[in-house]
Amino acid sequence: MRVAVLDVGKTNVKAVIVDADERREVAARTRPNRVLTDGPYPHFDVDGIFTFFLQALKELHSEFGFDAISITAHGASGALLSAEGLALPILDYEFRFPAHVEAAYDEIRPSFSETFSPRLPGGLNLGAQLHYQKTVFPEAFGNVQSIVTYPQYWGWTLTGIAATEVTSLGCHTDLWRPKQGGFSSLVETLEITDKVAPVRRPSDLLGYVTDEISKEIGLPQPVPVYCGIHDSNASLLPHLGQYHAPFAVVSTGTWIVIFAVGGDLDHLDAHRDTLANVDALGRAVPSARFMGGREFELLTKGQGAATPEAVRRILEERILVMPSVVPGCGPFPDSQHRIVNASSGLNPDETYVAASLYASLMTKACLDLTRAAGPVIVEGPFARNALYAEALAKVTGRPVVPVAGSTGTSVGAALLTLESPAPTSSRKSQETFDGQLSEDFYQYYAEWFRHVGDEENRGA
Repeated sequence: MRVAVLDVGKTNVKAVIVDADERREVAARTRPNRVLTDGPYPHFDVDGIFTFFLQALKELHSEFGFDAISITAHGASGALLSAEGLALPILDYEFRFPAHVEAAYDEIRPSFSETFSPRLPGGLNLGAQLHYQKTVFPEAFGNVQSIVTYPQYWGWTLTGIAATEVTSLGCHTDLWRPKQGGFSSLVETLEITDKVAPVRRPSDLLGYVTDEISKEIGLPQPVPVYCGIHDSNASLLPHLGQYHAPFAVVSTGTWIVIFAVGGDLDHLDAHRDTLANVDALGRAVPSARFMGGREFELLTKGQGAATPEAVRRILEERILVMPSVVPGCGPFPDSQHRIVNASSGLNPDETYVAASLYASLMTKACLDLTRAAGPVIVEGPFARNALYAEALAKVTGRPVVPVAGSTGTSVGAALLTLESPAPTSSRKSQETFDGQLSEDFYQYYAEWFRHVGDEENRGA
């Protein structure tokens, strides 16, 4: 079965044809995900994305064909729908609200023990976005008929049917009780109980592409559209049932998100960007995250490689990238980023090596916070970074399995269209990378964690 997947990442947007039975991507079209700065606040270019999707689907259907459409999108976003369409633009979650609005939200948001959702900067808590929009734009908010989560917004554009779903509601929104599987008290506090669209499972059939859009794409008849899923949970889905708990999935992209299947929910730390995500089957999963892809790009600017000379210098001179490159999130949100022991400048290869080791050590810290155990499966762009994978294996002492392919999100979303998206077979984990790190690495990571501990103690 061939599935067209609309994959809306924070950095890039893709339309992908996936062979769901073989779990492989067949073809893809990609464009940057731009943030517009006109209007009342920074917001996503949904009109541009929709135009791109229609053209990409037209091309992909003509060349490859597809039998269904599924959707995956980043978290921390939702859409306010009125009778005419969007009541307000879809807010960029990196936008920082006025201080008085944030202070007022802090007074009404539920406790971590209720939602397992930490207080995050800007609009990373969807509940904070809704509070801001209701407070600052009361007239527009009053016209809202339905509130939908972000993957389901794209489903609505194709079918006209409004919905929310559990993985997006369970993604640090402050709106969901992961243990109980229902809305938090914030929904009633914000007085939006009658506005939140019905909750569906990611694998539910949402509806069919409208006749008008079918004609524009060139479909001979409308195809089914499945409800859709939060992107990190899409990466997790292919592994549910393939590995016996405990195991961890590290979903990488703009964010690096750690899912500790079989981990410990009760020891999560609200101050260190740990949370409970909700998987495609509706189960709470201990998780942690940091903006690893963004940090890597800021450090390397897309340049460099792990040459033996660069690895040798970084290890021998103990050149350490310290958190947090993007402040205010991740396991060390209050730490001041600096580079230790860099007496002279770093060339692009040395920067690449230092950034790769930094990402692996931050991932290790996140795994520890969730009490993760067992093999570690790495999805997404960092699966192609052999130095990151090797360092993660050494620092955790566990098998690390980089998953081939550009991303696991599109394949995971495509599996929603199958009758049984999470198979019950298991497979053996194997390390699949060549050794690049000497014994000096053990002293290297010990010194990194010592520096982190010293800074944490100073801040205590």
